Amino acid sequence: MAELRYKIRSFLKEGDGAARVAGLEPQQYLMLLAIRGLATEVPPKIQTFAERLSLKHHSAVELLDRLEQRGLVRRTRSKEDLVSLLPRGEKLLETVVQQRISELRASGRELVKAIDALLRDGRTRNSNGRVHNVALDEENKSRARK
Repeated sequence: MAELRYKIRSFLKEGDGAARVAGLEPQQYLMLLAIRGLATEVPPKIQTFAERLSLKHHSAVELLDRLEQRGLVRRTRSKEDLVSLLPRGEKLLETVVQQRISELRASGRELVKAIDALLRDGRTRNSNGRVHNVALDEENKSRARK
């Protein structure tokens, strides 16, 4: 679990750096990514993006206001307050996304290995440092229910 968490945190930290190099704050990059990645059947409302980024509504509004001032997004102020990416925002986002995809191609196998090892072995250590097999516990619980 520790190795997986380390790999994820490293990947996220590198993403923050890539966003900054492109001239975006990490939260701005994540907002642009959330806007572009939203399923077409989901209305692009501020509340939706606040939920997806684990932000309070007013924080999402402030973030979107800054992105709008930079000409990266458009807010259609109405009862639902809809949000869309502008071409400039799309282009800036694409720069960061392509860098992140390249990084994932280069080091993604290590992340997959960490996930696979955890799912395959299910081993972790308890507070005494002893190895504990979570997968076996789940198997035993399943048998006990039957």
